[in-house]
Amino acid sequence: MVELKVKVRPIGATAVLGRLGHPKVTSETNGSVDVVTGASEVGFNPLDLMFSSLAACLVLSARIAASKLGMLDRFREVNVHVAGEKAHESPSRITRFIIDMKIEGDFSREEKTEIAHMAEEICTVSNTLKGTPEFTIAAN
Repeated sequence: MVELKVKVRPIGATAVLGRLGHPKVTSETNGSVDVVTGASEVGFNPLDLMFSSLAACLVLSARIAASKLGMLDRFREVNVHVAGEKAHESPSRITRFIIDMKIEGDFSREEKTEIAHMAEEICTVSNTLKGTPEFTIAAN
């Protein structure tokens, strides 16, 4: 019997902010991104990071979906744009995600739709955003 070894990737992020300046976010694997706060500043703000996480998860999940459906040989590229609508009342939040998924390859409209829906079901980020995860906060 063959034993499968699954490599688990560390997950999590740490943000640091001093009295002045911008936040710096570092992943558990030492990736980093500087976060902007001004409306006209170039870069990622916290909402951009959330939209980026969803977009990245969906493109990866679309490729996985095409593979699971036996269509990977016809798959060329997937492009996902994610935006959202902010609530007009408190609490501050996104009330709707607007996702535009373009799937390139030799697919019918129905096959593209099947890939897109399966990608949404596979994607950990979309599943989390659709749910109500518990928050555990400790202030030290």
